[in-house]
Amino acid sequence: MTMNRMMDGLKRNLGGVFGLGAVAVLAAGVCLAQGTANSSEKPNEVYKPIPGFDMSSIDASVNPCNDFYKFACGKFAANHPIPSDQPGVDQFYALYNVNTQSLNGILTQAAAGGAGRTPNEQKIGDYYKSCMDTSAIEANGLQPLQPWMDKINAVHSVRDLPELIGELQRIGVDVFFGYGEQQDFKDASKQIAFVDQAGLGLPERDYYLRTGAKDETIRKQYVEHVAKMLTLAGTPAAEATKQAEDIMAFETVLAKASMSVTDRRDPEKTYHPQTIATFHETISPPAFNQFRKGIQSPEISEVNNSNPEFLTAMMKAMRGTDIATLKAYMRYHLLTTSASRLPRKFDDENFDFYGRKLTGQPEQSARWKRCSNAVNGSLGEALGEVYVSKYFAGDSKAKMLEMVHDIELAMSNDIDHLDWMSDTTRVRAKEKLHGIANKIGYPDKWRDYTKLEVKADDALGNRFRATAFENDRVLNKIGKPVDHNEWGMTPPTVNAYYDPSMNDINFPAGILQPAFYDQKQDDAVNYGHIGAVIGHELTHGFDDEGRKFDAKGNLSDWWTPEDAKKFETRTDCLVNEYGNFVAVDDVKVNGKLTLGENTADNGGLVLAYMAYLERAKQNSVDLNAKVNGYTAPQRFYIAYAQNWCENSRPDAIRQQVLTDPHSPDHFRANGAIVNQPGFANAFSCKQDTPMVPANSCRVW
Repeated sequence: MTMNRMMDGLKRNLGGVFGLGAVAVLAAGVCLAQGTANSSEKPNEVYKPIPGFDMSSIDASVNPCNDFYKFACGKFAANHPIPSDQPGVDQFYALYNVNTQSLNGILTQAAAGGAGRTPNEQKIGDYYKSCMDTSAIEANGLQPLQPWMDKINAVHSVRDLPELIGELQRIGVDVFFGYGEQQDFKDASKQIAFVDQAGLGLPERDYYLRTGAKDETIRKQYVEHVAKMLTLAGTPAAEATKQAEDIMAFETVLAKASMSVTDRRDPEKTYHPQTIATFHETISPPAFNQFRKGIQSPEISEVNNSNPEFLTAMMKAMRGTDIATLKAYMRYHLLTTSASRLPRKFDDENFDFYGRKLTGQPEQSARWKRCSNAVNGSLGEALGEVYVSKYFAGDSKAKMLEMVHDIELAMSNDIDHLDWMSDTTRVRAKEKLHGIANKIGYPDKWRDYTKLEVKADDALGNRFRATAFENDRVLNKIGKPVDHNEWGMTPPTVNAYYDPSMNDINFPAGILQPAFYDQKQDDAVNYGHIGAVIGHELTHGFDDEGRKFDAKGNLSDWWTPEDAKKFETRTDCLVNEYGNFVAVDDVKVNGKLTLGENTADNGGLVLAYMAYLERAKQNSVDLNAKVNGYTAPQRFYIAYAQNWCENSRPDAIRQQVLTDPHSPDHFRANGAIVNQPGFANAFSCKQDTPMVPANSCRVW
């Protein structure tokens, strides 16, 4: 478990690591055919990227001054019906599917074997082959899981748990609490251990606590699901039902002690450094040392106890819960973590709850897709090295760097002219901006997987060994110098992120493809698409969370009190704007939860437009010349809005709004456009039309 909550991405996780269930797959997607999960399954569809400027999505009958999203994306839903194996359709999943198809071609060739395979090709090929071999998975039944079941069955008291908890966490079964490595928030040169809230089977704490028929139904379905998984594993039905109810009661105690998703966005609230001596007052030295042995952590002298109240409540709950319930709790989490590598009845039941019931997705994605992305999740840089050689060659990196530099210059100019910022804060802001490192495409040094054993006939073992390999790699960083060349996403990932502790922006090769970056399109379109993405990540360094970190990545208050108040007044405007958007039924967007992403969307679009105008000036571009019937500024804004064209299931939107710091896609288009100073002139919109309100929000 790493501190991913501090790594602000452009988009929620699209694919997840195969095996974590549909909870990890929250974004919408494009799929043209559904296959069956068997070892001979092959992709029979051909995915094509959506063009950078998608004329087919534009509904010219809509006045862009009244509803720009409906204008730019009005025909998208009709052209892209939601497939049965995805929670929706959007631009990100369109490219995600194209990339998955590309990865599958690489993996199919690697899985074919042959003496000429490199060591990395052997690993990615055999990992994929074992994942696809459902006949062997069915024949093996629960046997690959039995050693772990035996360890759980051997537990007699709470004193037996610490080492086993560590062993389970090492293979990705996050029971009870979380443990991992992070940069010290207030000394970014240090890498320290942290403990954190975890251990829930539902997406986050409020699923256990909210009232209302919908949430009560989900809780009932969750208990039924847990009971079904335990029954499939051999527990008598009546006993499994009782155990599921007890597990729900135990997890509810953990949920009550957990912080809300909104509070967790505040780094001050999740930073509680303790010496190991102080930490041992919560978890005794013998117990913690046993846990550390199980998870194979080095010795530590300090730890960030991210939520001290949680750990205290968890320890009390463990002591007050009968051991049979705790054992059933671990069995369930082991089963749900492993479901995709177990016989189909487990995989289907796991998807039924986490996919069908939580997100409204009727069918699970074809296995070849899930297995392809499983390799990306477990051996991402081994697979990524091949991917970038095929799909990110030529001058793509140089073109991206040019655009990044243009947008950084735009932000520098923007900071110079902010009328609400004092010179004292302005100096520090420029210092931070100039300190941001740019990572484009792929890492300079590829990860070494030599010590990871991958077998062509051991699907579950490969999953566990790969997770343990990554766990060991991450925990081994504790106490060592920070590697500023390290990436937090794999090269084929369709996403981007800003890391406040590293103070860097990262754009994997996977997102630097059409429609987000299209070499066939002009600058107006590309600056609207990927340029706004660059501006988005750059602005994250100065949103309500990122602004609390300085140029060196330290949690440090470098603002004058007056400027901080002015900043908060401006962000309050965004909280109110987005908080009034009704996402689905009576569920509104959480303006506080989504504030960072909304700030980044708004600021990023301003910066991208400023940068585009300067680039167009340098290249003597006639801004009024029309292409496909639209001027350059119009194509810029249309391209931006088309980043967020979507067609999503209501249940998927509901889950996103309740758990995710990103607003639903269509609100990201109009929500930013109404605050853009250049939009009205581009489309000749009059003041007080819906897209040009009298009072707009502006932070950056």
